[in-house]
Amino acid sequence: MRAIVATNFGEPDVLKVAEVAVPEPAAGQVRIKVQAATVNPVDVATRAGALAAFLPELPQYPLGWDVAGTVDALGEGVQDLSLGESVIGLSDWFGTLAGAQAEYIVLNATAVATAPAGASPAEAATLPLNGLTARQALNLLNLSEGQSLVVTGAAGAVGGYALQLAARHGLNVYGVAGPEDRDFVTGTGARFIARTDALSEAVRSLVPGGVDGLLDTAVIGAPALAAVRDGGAYTSVFGPAAPESERGIRVDAVSVQSDADQLAELVFLVESGALTLRVAQTFGLHEAAQAHTLLAKGGTRGRLVLIP
Repeated sequence: MRAIVATNFGEPDVLKVAEVAVPEPAAGQVRIKVQAATVNPVDVATRAGALAAFLPELPQYPLGWDVAGTVDALGEGVQDLSLGESVIGLSDWFGTLAGAQAEYIVLNATAVATAPAGASPAEAATLPLNGLTARQALNLLNLSEGQSLVVTGAAGAVGGYALQLAARHGLNVYGVAGPEDRDFVTGTGARFIARTDALSEAVRSLVPGGVDGLLDTAVIGAPALAAVRDGGAYTSVFGPAAPESERGIRVDAVSVQSDADQLAELVFLVESGALTLRVAQTFGLHEAAQAHTLLAKGGTRGRLVLIP
């Protein structure tokens, strides 16, 4: 089968379409015939070598975390999925090194859920990694209805889902984004805060005592912590950038994990209209380098998706 691999670390031209063996599912696993796989910032960072210290030495690295496709083969004991069913799933990539940017992928059945009805494969593929990251980050913050939350990078993939999930949970949400994203942020029910180097001052002009929680998807770090009240909560999407705790603020970093039950809940929210799936552009596998180049430039709204 064809699969996108990084043969070494560097610029996008290190990406290759390689011929690799079709994986076989073991007990409790499912093989998915891939119809769409997203390109995420973590793929760009992996290809560039930013995560090399966390990886084993391999001749090549398959890329891709989330996938939409159809069930192609079932391992022993898998009963909740059926052949030919449209599904989505998440590769716990640092543990599995199973790349979704390929013609087939094998995942644990516990990482797979039925795809949202009415969504195209490209749209469905945008949900697992970013939707689960947003859900699990909000779980870490553990805020209650009526409390206040700031989301940085609010128009990005994780941030956009977080706005919608937090609003549904009854939080008072403030989204930090560029002026061009004001309508998107306010359309989720959040209050818009223009991106600024003086984030704490901007937040505290609206919430004088500081907000109860902050989800830092823009990886601002310590300057964002200053917007949180004493004893509040802060969660980053990138552990190494999380600041030291101060003023009794609980500091966490989300490390996304596959979870079929949570994924099914997100699918329900998509089908009910509470979550919006956003595709910016699609590419063939042979255009993976172009997708990496575009994503690295920044400013993409919605996900870039590879179609095998």
